[in-house]
Amino acid sequence: MTTALEALTDPRSSVRLRAVMALGTAADPADLDVLLERCAVDPDLQVREALTWSLVRLPAELVVPRLVDQLDRPEAQARSQALHTLSKIRDGSVYPAVAEALGDPDPGVSRTAWRAAVLLAPAEERPALARRLTRELGTGDRERRLALSRALVTLGEEVVAPVLADAAARRGEAVREHVADTERLLADPDAGSALAVERARREVALGRSGRASG
Repeated sequence: MTTALEALTDPRSSVRLRAVMALGTAADPADLDVLLERCAVDPDLQVREALTWSLVRLPAELVVPRLVDQLDRPEAQARSQALHTLSKIRDGSVYPAVAEALGDPDPGVSRTAWRAAVLLAPAEERPALARRLTRELGTGDRERRLALSRALVTLGEEVVAPVLADAAARRGEAVREHVADTERLLADPDAGSALAVERARREVALGRSGRASG
């Protein structure tokens, strides 16, 4: 009979998911190492979410230091998953380590670091974090821009509004456009989907203009 640990490497994601759920239900600290290893390699998002759930169920004093260690691993997925799990545990003491990950060379990891940082930053660090995040305004594709806007909005209007105004006053058209999108999201947190559609339409229009002029 296949054990839960053996099932973690099964090629079928449904089997791996059941195995992770079984380990999470048992919540045995002895399984910490294997859960962390699977975070680095499992290709299925649903399985990785279950891995996070399983890790959160273990004692935080054991899990949190190990997750911080994961931020130094060479695998981008390991770093991203560790940041995601830290954001769920909400231990603010790890904020300095999470803040270091804001400059991760992997775009996916840095986006996860944005989301984790805005949840974990203590009140006195939030203005500096907002200024750090606004350096990224106006760059990347629509998914990246929307992710950044959502992270900034999480910091709250009182923290973000003056930083956005300063960025719009000092920098170029792409930044001003991104600031406007973020301000709309700040006013209406449910506007994210509409902003994504509008951004896509803009990109299509610009692409067509470029082809026409070429």
